[in-house]
Parts: sequence; structure tokens; C-alpha cells
Amino acid sequence: MGDQLVSTRPKTIQIYLPGGDPRGIRVAQITTGIVHVVEVPRSLLGQFLKMPESQKVAVYFLIGQGNDTEDPKVYVGQTADMRVRFPRHNAEKDFWERALVLLTSSDSFTQTHALFLERYCLQEVKKAGRYVPTNGNNASRQDIPPPLEADCYELFDIGRMLLTTLGYPLFEPLVPLQQGDEQPEMLFCRASGADGRGYYTQDGLVVLQGSTGRRENVPSMEGTSAGRRRERLIESGVLRVEGDRVVLTKDHIFDAPSAAAVALTGRSADGWSEWKNAAGKTLRELKGAPATTVE
Repeated sequence: MGDQLVSTRPKTIQIYLPGGDPRGIRVAQITTGIVHVVEVPRSLLGQFLKMPESQKVAVYFLIGQGNDTEDPKVYVGQTADMRVRFPRHNAEKDFWERALVLLTSSDSFTQTHALFLERYCLQEVKKAGRYVPTNGNNASRQDIPPPLEADCYELFDIGRMLLTTLGYPLFEPLVPLQQGDEQPEMLFCRASGADGRGYYTQDGLVVLQGSTGRRENVPSMEGTSAGRRRERLIESGVLRVEGDRVVLTKDHIFDAPSAAAVALTGRSADGWSEWKNAAGKTLRELKGAPATTVE
């Protein structure tokens, strides 16, 4: 499917700001290519629907980041008429905050491509496990000629890169620890009765399934944002309560080492000091992080 070619060659990616605001609508593309991803804040949906891109066949992703302890949500769809479809989503779906629209500047991108990609993208979102799909059913299977299927895989590869560049790694899995792979350095959090295992990545700290911590928060955590985030981890099923302990039910990525330490210890924690390698070196010593990172 061309993943290696797309991912390993140097690329120049252009991000165009139609309104001049980096927080507004953004259009990402490889400078020599025809594939675009348009990022649309929900508040600027009306402005996007006046742009010529809104009249093209597209695969789109509605993203809801949620809070900082739950996996973000995504709805995957396709349409030949965004000016009809998107107002319906705006009226009927509450969770989403941004739309990401995959399209091309060529009319060769047809609804046949879009239908195939809708199903494939939904499948790959589930496989990656970073975002929770909100689609009620799987998209219908589309059998298409091999040349069109090859086009779809190429479109997917480029779209995947553009989405990740914009900050939405929909299809990028958490790196699994498998025998034979180059292993990230294992880190441990064993403060305040915790027994956490994980590793540090460019996206944050991945805490591994089966890591445990204490159930109760210290009194100073009650009513704080950190305490509420920890309770939401339990409510969402990321942490399971077992007596006076909590157990991580799946590998989970935290955007900051301190958030990962707080989730296991039930107290304020400087994750850069709490997470250590097998030799006892702190994550701060290993990565040279700033000295005042406490939650």
C-alpha cells in the first residue's frame, strides 16, 4: 500500500491559512500533490461551506477531543455534497469540535473512491485505537477494480500524513511492545503504592495495561481538576477499581508524564521525577525536561 514510500521519503508540506488565522481554517497539502486535508473549526463551518472545496467529493472526520483523560471521538463519513451533509451534522451531532476533510484538486476523485475510503479509514481508526469511532455501523463494503483500489491506498497514505501533520494521528497506533522490535526504554512509577510500567514517546507517556495504583485520592486532590480527571478515567473504564486499587484496563497514552503519575498515585506528582528507568534514573535525567513540572 505504499506506506514505506510515503513515510520514509523527505516531504515538503504546505499549510495554507485562508483567513490568515493559524487557529482558523487550515489547508494542508504536499506541495507537489493534489491531495488536501482541510481542517475546519466547527465555529467556522459556515465560512468553509462558502469555499469551493466544499463542493467536492470528500471523506471527512468529525473530531471531538473530549477531556484530557478520555480517548477523543471521531465520526468517519463521505459525501459528494458537503453543503447538505455538514449542516445536518451540525444540527444532529453534539460531540464534534473540528471537521477534517480529505479531498483532491482533481475531479478524478469520485464517490466510488470515497465509499471505499470511508470503510477503510473506519477500519484503520479502530485498529490504531487512539480515537473512539461514533459511527453506528460499519460502512458498507465496496468491491472496486484493482487500479481504483490502488488509488485509494495512495490517497489514504497521503491523507494519513497530512492529518498527522495537522495534529490528528487518527491512524497512528500506540507503539506495541513486541518481541524482536526495537524496544523503547521501560519506565516505572512506584511511588505511593503505585506499580506502573510505561514508556515515553513523542506524543506523551504510554502507560501499559495492568499497571496499578491506589484507589483513593489524597484529601488535597478532592474537588480539583486533577481529581476530577482521575474519576473520569474510572468512569470511562480506562481504570478499573479492584478493592483499594485501580488497574489500567488497556495501554493508555497521557499527554504529560505528570498526568500519568497522578492517575496512579492519586496525588499531585511531578511525573518527570516519578517515572524512572530500571537503573533508577528519572525521566528528567533521561530526557532533560524542565525542573518544575507538577500537577
